Amino acid sequence: MSGMERQTSTEKLAFVSMLSGELQEVPEHARLGKCRGVTDFEKLSRVGEGTYGIVYKARDIRSDATVALKKMRMEREKDGIPISGLREIDILLNLRHDNIVELREVAVGKSLDSIFLVMDYCEQDLASLLDNMSAPFSEAQVKCIMIQVLKGLRYMHENFIVHRDLKVSNLLMTDKGSVKIADFGLARKYGLPLKPMTPRVVTLWYRAPELLLGTKEQTVAIDMWSVGCIFGELLAHRPLLPGRSDIHQIELIIEMFGTPSEAIWPGFDELPVLENISLKKQPYNNLKHMFSWLTDAGIRLLNFLFMYDPLKRASAEDSLDSSYFKEQPYPCDPELMPTFPQHRLKRKAAPGEKSEERKQKRNSGSFQDFGNTSSAKKKKV
Repeated sequence: MSGMERQTSTEKLAFVSMLSGELQEVPEHARLGKCRGVTDFEKLSRVGEGTYGIVYKARDIRSDATVALKKMRMEREKDGIPISGLREIDILLNLRHDNIVELREVAVGKSLDSIFLVMDYCEQDLASLLDNMSAPFSEAQVKCIMIQVLKGLRYMHENFIVHRDLKVSNLLMTDKGSVKIADFGLARKYGLPLKPMTPRVVTLWYRAPELLLGTKEQTVAIDMWSVGCIFGELLAHRPLLPGRSDIHQIELIIEMFGTPSEAIWPGFDELPVLENISLKKQPYNNLKHMFSWLTDAGIRLLNFLFMYDPLKRASAEDSLDSSYFKEQPYPCDPELMPTFPQHRLKRKAAPGEKSEERKQKRNSGSFQDFGNTSSAKKKKV
């Protein structure tokens, strides 16, 4: 048995024996799980900021490989690594798929609050590209992107992982056209029976109606609604449902898809937020009007992704089987996807809007407290 870890004068790893009180050196071959120091990596530039950390482009000094270093946020933690960070590490270490960013290892700095995730480096994220491209993605390119996202999600969901923050800024793309799902800070493992989870997840523009209306039972269906929003954004060349608050987001959803009801969504009347608000009556689905040029197969896929009832919403497997991906224009090969070196690390602001403001709008989530609204005075939405 051994006790507190110590360093000998020669900097060899040793433990104090709880039986003899003497130092016992730990052989190199027995040092399982030892983390490298962050000094083994040369930071080249800051490339972004995830839900729970700042991301840098870096060079592995030992292998000369280019990697991404994500520094975990620790400023509010006094008792070790935040639970969100531990979940992200645990989930990423157990996921290995071409369309999911790979966690290679964990590196540490000199202080206890300096922990870095060492991941594959991807040259750009889709949000940056959408904000800066002079010409939008073609439909064949959109299909290529969506197929890769759906394959990554199918693998995640088969392994009982729900991402809970899918959006274009969390989809990375390499110069070889490979799309990878990233930023697992809000991801969770799930199982049956479902356990209650906080509804305050998923960035507002991509948030499913069941979350907006207060459900605590979350399934992979919340990821699939986000997929529908991403698909629509790539086709429309702009955010599909850019709400300013929870109530405004609900209004936009109703304007686009019509008003939900108990008839099409069993359990709808029991959702908590409906005690405090009443929904306006809008009987029409306007997807076909918005995407008038899209084929019937494309509209069917969008409608399947935007089913109000989570139990009826398309799965990743369902979506990959869609005839939309089997008709012309056919999905292009990932290696034939265009590259955009001139757009890396850039954000193009809207007229009169600063670039940072645009970025905050894309990544912000509004969590309005419906509970403070008296049920006797329902808000009209």
